[in-house]
Amino acid sequence: MASEDVKTSESAVSTIVNLAEEAKLARQGVKAPSYAVLTICKSLVAGGVAGGVSRTAVAPLERLKILLQVQNPHSIKYNGTIQGLKYIWRTEGLRGLFKGNGTNCARIVPNSAVKFFSYEQASKAILLFYQQQTGNDDAQLTPVLRLGAGACAGIVAMSATYPMDMVRGRLTVQTDKSPYQYRGMFHALSTVLREEGPRALYKGWLPSVIGVVPYVGLNFAVYESLKDWLIKTRPFGLLEDSELSVTTRLACGAAAGTVGQTVAYPLDVVRRRMQMVGWNNAASVITGDGRSKASLEYKGMIDTFRKTVRHEGFRALYKGLVPNSVKVVPSIAIAFVTYEQVKDILGVEMRISD
Repeated sequence: MASEDVKTSESAVSTIVNLAEEAKLARQGVKAPSYAVLTICKSLVAGGVAGGVSRTAVAPLERLKILLQVQNPHSIKYNGTIQGLKYIWRTEGLRGLFKGNGTNCARIVPNSAVKFFSYEQASKAILLFYQQQTGNDDAQLTPVLRLGAGACAGIVAMSATYPMDMVRGRLTVQTDKSPYQYRGMFHALSTVLREEGPRALYKGWLPSVIGVVPYVGLNFAVYESLKDWLIKTRPFGLLEDSELSVTTRLACGAAAGTVGQTVAYPLDVVRRRMQMVGWNNAASVITGDGRSKASLEYKGMIDTFRKTVRHEGFRALYKGLVPNSVKVVPSIAIAFVTYEQVKDILGVEMRISD
């Protein structure tokens, strides 16, 4: 009986939205704030681990994607996924495949932690508001409401960690032959601040925020909606003891990642190119000859779109899409499933679906 009371207490406090339940816990002598803090910490840890594991698993493809996005069209070194990976391996070795991954994980771990936690909080707030507006206490989140919650989570997480993403892009692009080297994440941050000013750390922020709305929003909306549909309809015998298998959840995550990244990818290309503006040695890093800097002279998001399409065609907005697709499918799937599995291990009952 005591065990059931503790489980009820932990579940109630973890929602952090029901004052009546908190009062009940207080009368029972349970310290709600401490349980709330513990639950929040566990959720953040689960999100951080999910981000680190999923991103490291696809680090070589992440680097190739960025190199394809920003390479000069008149000096092509990377012609596709297989050729690009072989070229990096031949010229830079194993370390080249994972170049920038440390900085990437330093960014993605807090980003993922904030993103998953923000989605949980946004979902609860939106659901509470929706129930109040409809007068139906049993109402559940619709796909559109999940999309809104995911968009909120993506904006918060992107804004909080954007400077890390900016310097990660530059670290990933530079090679051993570059005339100027960033020695690491903190050196890159300090150098950009000193030479280009604080605003440079947020170059490309607008297309990033615009892109994160459909990307993260669709990721969460598609993943959660697919899971709900599978649980309710039980097609093909996928349901096992009222719970989806890990393989099925991986498939849901893969579908979610594919939809989200396809819609938002052009904005990711624009963001990456805007981040290279102001880096005097960027052209030589990308082309290897230092002759052309015209492709880096962008004045804003619209200007970047216009010049990219004018000089390279519409297809340029999808440069690197193939390795990105190969990367996103397992990455998003691993992130969602890892998040839920880590929360199970840590003993957090509430999942993103709840």
